Amino acid sequence: MIDIPYAIGAIAAMAVVTFGLRALPFLAARWLQNSPRVQRLGRFLPLAIMTLLLLHTLVGQARANPAGPWAEGVAVAVVLALQWWKKHPLLSILAGTALYVLLRNAGLTGY
Repeated sequence: MIDIPYAIGAIAAMAVVTFGLRALPFLAARWLQNSPRVQRLGRFLPLAIMTLLLLHTLVGQARANPAGPWAEGVAVAVVLALQWWKKHPLLSILAGTALYVLLRNAGLTGY
C-alpha cells in the first residue's frame, strides 16, 4: 500500500508542475509578443496545423470508408467554398463538420 505522505507529495508535485506549465505562457507573454520568431510562427502555424489535421482526417477516413472518400471530399469542398465566399472560419468549419456528420450518419457512405 502507498504511504499517505508519499501520495500527498506526489499529487502536490504533479499539481505544481501542471500549474507551472499552464502559467508559463502567461508569465512569458510580454517576451513572446515582442519576439520576431514567435510572430512569424503565429502567422504560419494556424494554417499549417489546419492543413495537417485536414490531411490526417482525409487520409485516415478514406482508408477506413469502404464507399470511398466522397463524403469527406464533399465536406472539404463545402468548407473551402464557404471560406472563400464568406471568409468566416467558424461558419465554414461548423457547416463542413455538420455536413460530414450528416453524410456519414445517413448511411450513404457504406457504413
